[in-house]
Amino acid sequence: MDKKVLDHDVPTEEPVTFHFLAKFYPENAEEELVQEITQHLFFLQVKKQILDEKIYCPPEASVLLASYAVQAKYGDYDPNVHKRGFLAQEELLPKRVINLYQMTPEMWEERITAWYAEHRGRARDEAEMEYLKIAQDLEMYGVNYFAIRNKKGTELLLGVDALGLHIYDPDNRLTPKISFPWNEIRNISYSDKEFTIKPLDKKIDVFKFNSSKLRVNKLILQLCIGNHDLFMRRRKADSLEVQQMKAQAREEKARKQMERQRLAREKKMREEAERTRDELERRLMQLKEEATMANEALMRSEETADLLAEKAQITEEEAKLLAQKAAEAEQEMQRIKATAIRTEEEKRLMEQKVLEAEMLALKMAEESERRAKEADQLKQDLQEARESERRAKQKLLEITSKSSYTQSMNSSTTTLPTDLPSFNLINESLSFDFKDTDMKRLSMEIEKEKVEYMEKSKHLQEQLNELKTEIEALKLKERETALDILHNENASRGNSKHNTIKKLTLQSTKSRVAFFEEL
Repeated sequence: MDKKVLDHDVPTEEPVTFHFLAKFYPENAEEELVQEITQHLFFLQVKKQILDEKIYCPPEASVLLASYAVQAKYGDYDPNVHKRGFLAQEELLPKRVINLYQMTPEMWEERITAWYAEHRGRARDEAEMEYLKIAQDLEMYGVNYFAIRNKKGTELLLGVDALGLHIYDPDNRLTPKISFPWNEIRNISYSDKEFTIKPLDKKIDVFKFNSSKLRVNKLILQLCIGNHDLFMRRRKADSLEVQQMKAQAREEKARKQMERQRLAREKKMREEAERTRDELERRLMQLKEEATMANEALMRSEETADLLAEKAQITEEEAKLLAQKAAEAEQEMQRIKATAIRTEEEKRLMEQKVLEAEMLALKMAEESERRAKEADQLKQDLQEARESERRAKQKLLEITSKSSYTQSMNSSTTTLPTDLPSFNLINESLSFDFKDTDMKRLSMEIEKEKVEYMEKSKHLQEQLNELKTEIEALKLKERETALDILHNENASRGNSKHNTIKKLTLQSTKSRVAFFEEL
C-alpha cells in the first residue's frame, strides 16, 4: 500500500485501466452484504462476470437474471414507456447464449420483458439482491481457478472459494472431483512453487501440488487465508460492530419499506382520483352524445309531423273532390234515366250506361271512403308524431339538466385532493421511532416473506423449465460449448453446486488425499 501505483506490476501503456473488485465472495449475499452501496457494487461485479462468461450461467437463468437487471435499472414496467425496442442498446445476455439459439433480439427482449413485468413493486436494492441470490447458486460463482500439478504431474485446476478448496479436471470447471472444506484444513504453506496443505487430522499425510509461478502461490495463500478467516468468522457470533451495522441496516430497510408503502398509498390515491376524473369525463361525453342524438331525433320528428300534416291535407282535399265527382255522377245517372229513349236499342244502351254509371258511382263511393279512412289514419299519425315530439323535448330537457349537474360534480371531483401527502422528500423528516410493536410486526413480515419466497422459488423453477422447453426447439446443437454439455448432464442427473460439494465432503479426508495423488 506504500508503493506508488505505477511502481507495481501494471501495464506501462496508457491509459491504464483498473478494475476495483471484491476479492472474497459472500456465502449468503442477503446475510452478509449489509450496506446497500456494497450490495450494488458487488451486483455490478457479478453481473459483469456473467456477461463476460467468467461465471457460467445457463440460458434460461440468464433471461431471468436479465429481467432483474432491467428492474434494477428502469424500475417498474410501464407499457406506455417501455415500448418494443427499449432494450436494444442494453447488454443483458452472454454472447454464448445469444449465439446458441436461432432467436432475434426482439424475441429475447419479449421473453425478458415478460419476466420484467412480474417484478413490479421491487425497489432497486431488492431487484439486485434477487439477482445475487440466483447468481450465488451458479457452479462457478466465487471460484478462483489456478493451474496446478499433483505428484504424478497431472494437469489439474485448483478452485478456491468461500467453502474450501476444490480440485477440478481442466476440461470441467463446473463439477469438482475432490473438495476440502476449510474446517478440515489445519495449515497451508508453500515453498517456492510447491504448495502444502495439512489436514486437521494429524494422522493423515499432507497433500502437495505445484503451481506455475511463485506469484501464483502468493495469491493462492492470500485467498486461502482470507476465505478461511471469513469461513470461521461466519460461524461465530457477530461482533458488536457488525451487530450494530446489521441493526442499522434493518432499521434503514424498515424505514424504506414504510416510505415505499406511503408512496404507494399516495400513488394509489392519485390513480383513483384520476380514474374518477376520467370516468366523469367519459360520462359527460356520453351525456353530450345522448343530448345530440335527442336533438337529432326531435328535428326528425318535427320534419315527419310537417310531412304528415301536409299529406293529410292533400288527402282530405282529394276525398272532397271524389265526393263531389260521385255526386255529379249520381246526377248524371238521374238525368240519363229521365231522358231515356223509348226504343229497345236505346233502352239497352241506356241500361248499359246506367249500369256503368252505377258501377262508377260505387267505385267513387269506395274510393271516397278509403280516402276518408286514410285521412283519419294520417290525422292519428300526426297526433302520434306530435306526442313523440313532446316526449323528445321532455327527454332533452332532462338530459340538459343532468349534464349541468354532472359538470358541477366534475368541477368539484376532478381536482386532485389538496390534502394528499406531499412527494417532496427533501425537507421531510425521515426519522422513525421503532417500538416493540414495530419490531414484532417487522418479524412477522419477515416470516411471511420467507413463506412467500419458498412458494415463489417453486413457481420460478416451473417458469425456468417452461422457458427452457420453449426455446429448446430453437437451439443450435452444433454451437453448444463444453460447459453447456456438462451443465445439461449435471441437470439431467439432478446435481447442483451445493449437493455435489456436500457429497464430496462426506468422503473421508484420507481417501480424498489418496484420490488426489492418484489423479
